[in-house]
Amino acid sequence: MAAINAWFSRERKTPIAEWWWTVDRELMFALVALMAFGVLLSFAASPPVAERIGLGPWHFTQRHAMFCLPALAVMVLASFVNARWSRIIALLTLVGGIVLLFLTLRYGVEIKGARRWISFLGQSVQPTEFVKPAFAIIAAWLLSEKMKRKDVPSHTLTLGLLVVIVVPLLLQPDVGQTALVAITYGALLFLSGISWWLIASLGGAAVVLIGMAYMFFPHVARRIDAFINPDTGDNYQAERALESLLEGGWFGKGPGEGIAKRYLPDAHADFVFAAGASEFGILFCLMLVGLIAFIVLRALFLAQNQQSLFNRLAASALAVQFGVQSAINLTVNLNLIPPKGMTLPFVSYGGTSMAAIALGMGLLLALTRKKPEETFATGLPIRSALRKESA
Repeated sequence: MAAINAWFSRERKTPIAEWWWTVDRELMFALVALMAFGVLLSFAASPPVAERIGLGPWHFTQRHAMFCLPALAVMVLASFVNARWSRIIALLTLVGGIVLLFLTLRYGVEIKGARRWISFLGQSVQPTEFVKPAFAIIAAWLLSEKMKRKDVPSHTLTLGLLVVIVVPLLLQPDVGQTALVAITYGALLFLSGISWWLIASLGGAAVVLIGMAYMFFPHVARRIDAFINPDTGDNYQAERALESLLEGGWFGKGPGEGIAKRYLPDAHADFVFAAGASEFGILFCLMLVGLIAFIVLRALFLAQNQQSLFNRLAASALAVQFGVQSAINLTVNLNLIPPKGMTLPFVSYGGTSMAAIALGMGLLLALTRKKPEETFATGLPIRSALRKESA
C-alpha cells in the first residue's frame, strides 16, 4: 500500500502522480461508472438475443465485459497525452479512418442493404466510429487557428473535410452518422463565433438535406413513414421497445424476469436502454440518463475553463458529440424519432464503438487536465470567451 501511495504522491514528480493530480477524476470515474452500467444492462438484455441465434446465453455479456478492459486502457492512456499529441493521434486516426471509409464501399460487408463494416487485421471495424472524434479534434484545431490568424482558410478546409467524410457515409448509406458528424461541425462553428445569419443558413441547409434524404434514400423514407404512420410500415422493433419500457414500471420486474425484451431483435445493442427498463425499472433508467447528463455538463464546464482556444473547442466538440449520440439513442428507444442505428456510448454492445468512444473520451480527459501554471478562468460562456480571446 505504501508503494502505491508513493506512486500517486503529490510530492513525487512521476508521470503517474502528475496525471493523477491533474486529470478530472469526477469525469473519469463517471465514465467508468457508465461502462459498469453497460455490463449490468448486458446481463439483462443480451441472453435472449444470443439464444435466438444459437449462441450461449452469456456470449454477448462476456464479450461486452472483455471489450471494457481494452477500452478502459485506451481511455486512460489517451488521457496522458498533451494537446500536440492529441492532434497527431486525431490526424492519423482521421486519415486512416477516411481511407477505410472508402475501402468499405468496395470491400465492406453488406448488412441490411448497407456497407458499414470492413474486416481489418482479422476484426470487423466500423471506420465511422473512429472518424467522428478525430474529425471533431482536427476541425477544432483548424478553427482555433483561424481565430488566431485571419489568413488561415479554416472554414474552407473544415468544410472540405466534412464533404470528404459525408460522401462515403451517404454512399454506404448511413444517414444517422452523417447527421451526427454534421451536428458536431455545426456546434464547432457556433462555438467559434460565426454569425447568427450563418447559423440560420446552416439550419435551413440541414432541413433541405433531410428532405433530400427522404427523397433519395428509400430506407430513410420507409422509417420516417412508419414513424409518422405506424400502419404504413414495419414498426416491430419500436413497438417492442415501448412494450419493454412500459413493462418494468418504476422499479422493474427484476433480473431475468422481463418478457418484452425477448422479442426485441437488437436488445443488446441499439435498444439496450429499453431492454434494461423492463428489468430494472424507470428509476434505474433515470439514474442512467442523469449519469450521461453529468458527463456532458461536466465536460462542457471543464472545456469552458481552458485557456487554450484549441482545448476549449476540441473538448466542447467531443462533449457535444457524446451528448448528441446519447440523445439520439435514447429518443429512438422512446420512439420519439425514427430508428437510427446509433449506439448508446459505453452501454450498447459493440467493440468498435466502445474503443472509439474510449479514445474520444480519453482525449477529452487529456485536453481538460489542469496545468499548475494556469489560472483558470474567465467564467465567461464559451462563445463569449472565445470571441474575447481572439479579439
